[in-house]
Amino acid sequence: MPRDMKIMAEAQRRFQADRERRREELERRTEEVYRRSPMVEKIDRELRGTAARIVLAAFDSEGDPERALQELERNNLALQRERAERLVGAGFPYDYLDDGPVCGKCRDSGWLPGGKPCGCLMAYYTREQNRRLSKLLDLGNQSFESFSLEWYDRQSWPEYGRSPRENMEIVREICGSYARNFSRHSGNLLFTGAPGLGKTFLSACIAREVSNRGFSVVYDTAGHVFQQFESGKFGRENPFEEDPDREINRYLNCDLLIMDDVGTEMLTTFVQSVFYRIVNDRLVNGRSTVLSTNLPVEELGRRYGEAVLSRIRGEYQTLRFFGEDIRILKRDR
Repeated sequence: MPRDMKIMAEAQRRFQADRERRREELERRTEEVYRRSPMVEKIDRELRGTAARIVLAAFDSEGDPERALQELERNNLALQRERAERLVGAGFPYDYLDDGPVCGKCRDSGWLPGGKPCGCLMAYYTREQNRRLSKLLDLGNQSFESFSLEWYDRQSWPEYGRSPRENMEIVREICGSYARNFSRHSGNLLFTGAPGLGKTFLSACIAREVSNRGFSVVYDTAGHVFQQFESGKFGRENPFEEDPDREINRYLNCDLLIMDDVGTEMLTTFVQSVFYRIVNDRLVNGRSTVLSTNLPVEELGRRYGEAVLSRIRGEYQTLRFFGEDIRILKRDR
């Protein structure tokens, strides 16, 4: 799966920084133990010399090298037991100076044979990706479990044939299944409905779940997306202090693009062509997209053209949001 190299670089930096902190902490602990129990330092020197003695015994052509190796192993185990006893006797846990790798798979290198990132490094990638997503989305408090249906009316709306609450139960289930089972072939979603009905909340839920599963996720508003394309195309000043070419690459190649507030930007022929490119390129390359808009589906066609409308109707699952504005309901309660 494609990964954002800027996010991966920051993940590696944090990974290496944590590894360095563990090394420094071990050095601090070692100095502390040696001050309190010099015998532990002496034992450690003897244990470090064991490896050289084992090599010499293995290549000793005289006597019985196997017997010598067994004797060295017994001595080594005895030293380790004494070391543990002296650590405990000095008031430390027996494993206070253990310096084994945190990750047994990659031995704290972050990479597996063949150049594939280890799961321990990818955990840093996910946390960094979520940190960046959290600048725009409240990932910390928004989850499918915390999504409340209490704000949606139980009364049926005749034009939809169900109540807002019944509708949102269905929408929440579809979004939850989409996120939990996300893959390169999960397809696309279109959220459409008036403001204040939960579209951004569910976008955050999807972003969080998919990101936690190790996929690359980009969330952005339509206005910001089109600004990046304009800066890249025309060399205009970018008020966001970002590399537009890198941002455009992220929009087109991430595993999941969540594009919010579609239809709120100023409409130009350039915006129309960019929106078509995003929708079409991601469909052609099998990359999933979630679009969120306050506009009806038909209005998207009038705004962006029949070619875009045709692709959305044919390749997107449309989820309609209706009900009363939750922000107003919360304000008035």
